[in-house]
Amino acid sequence: MRFIKSFLFGLTGLFCMATLLSLLIPSRVNVSRTVLINTGKDKVYEQVANLKNWKNWNPLFKSDSVKILYAADSSSCDIINNNLKTNLSFISGDSSVVKFAFQTEGEPVMPAEICLTPVPMQTGTQVEWKSVVKLKWYPWEKMYGIFVDKLTGPGYEAALNGLKNYLEQPPE
Repeated sequence: MRFIKSFLFGLTGLFCMATLLSLLIPSRVNVSRTVLINTGKDKVYEQVANLKNWKNWNPLFKSDSVKILYAADSSSCDIINNNLKTNLSFISGDSSVVKFAFQTEGEPVMPAEICLTPVPMQTGTQVEWKSVVKLKWYPWEKMYGIFVDKLTGPGYEAALNGLKNYLEQPPE
């Protein structure tokens, strides 16, 4: 009985310590990746603002194991990968920012945006994919926040590199 009391007391103390430590971790995590594309801003916007054009450059849309179901107005699509359904919805767009949101079943909405900035000294465009992940106060959720950049960032980077390769390839 004494051993059980010591174990429960230690476990409670560890949980309280993890909770207090998690309060020091921010509840919003910014994930951002950037690439410089040697083409005009209008060509980049044309590819980014239309979800049907994402199949040209986004590795997820090119994958054979992924099924993409577009809405009638092409403002959203469902991405089905390994029986996990994610909805990608176009929110708004102008010539410098395209806003959209991802929502996987059972998860909160994750807003994201792609910012287009012309580079004055070159004929290129800086493209930045940004997202803000909002975390709950739970200790395990906050600990997840430490790794969210490592989990989502490479996907953003691969998509931006695919966009760069697609737009910079010589016309056929």
